[in-house]
Amino acid sequence: MIPVIAIFDIGKTNKKFFLFNEDYKIVEEVSVNFAEIEDEDGFACEDIRALRRWVLDTLNKYIDSNTYDIKAINFSAYGASFVHLDERGYPVTPLYNYLKPFPSKTEQQFYDTYGTKEEVAIATASPALGNLNSGLQLYSLKYDKAKLFEKTATSLHFPQYLSFLISGRKYSDITSIGCHTALWDYEKNNYHDWVVKEGIDKKLAPVFSSARALDIVYNGKPLKCGIGLHDSSAAFIPYIQNVNEPFY
Repeated sequence: MIPVIAIFDIGKTNKKFFLFNEDYKIVEEVSVNFAEIEDEDGFACEDIRALRRWVLDTLNKYIDSNTYDIKAINFSAYGASFVHLDERGYPVTPLYNYLKPFPSKTEQQFYDTYGTKEEVAIATASPALGNLNSGLQLYSLKYDKAKLFEKTATSLHFPQYLSFLISGRKYSDITSIGCHTALWDYEKNNYHDWVVKEGIDKKLAPVFSSARALDIVYNGKPLKCGIGLHDSSAAFIPYIQNVNEPFY
């Protein structure tokens, strides 16, 4: 059997699964796409249930393969997207589309309370981009869909949700937190004050280093499991590992 590492790479359009051998060569590739569904407001969004089934079915197929011996698994996925889970680990909302218009009244309330768009942008390295500031999705959930917010036990960025499907463990990753979410205060090197004042921090899982892996057992097989990476950050890693010149 060929020792391999499995990678799920989930884009907005194409969802891909790769097996890499010990020379980092792709030995197997699967690609699918799913029709979008609509959220409760009629806006197009990811079919999270169909995606979940495909991830689990695909991994199960190759775990049981007589050709490949999966040693480790990790995930990359598009950012600016939260999966809001109840206490049992099931999504309580659709996977809202980050292109969905942000409620203007809620946006005004946020900036009236926590500073101008420029002030928040400077502190969090997050230009005011509405739902692309994924932290504000949680703020909107609290004020615009309060019952769903109350049902939410943990909110995971999309890459970490994919890892949770396999590991059963909930973590946050700095590559998602730090990318235009409006969550992270770079001066304090911690969550911004608004996150704590709104109780949003209580909905977020502990931060786990993306340089480490979890030791798990999946369907009886020991695996090293990553907690997932924001796809833009994942694409940047080979550069910073192979280029020694300063990056400006």
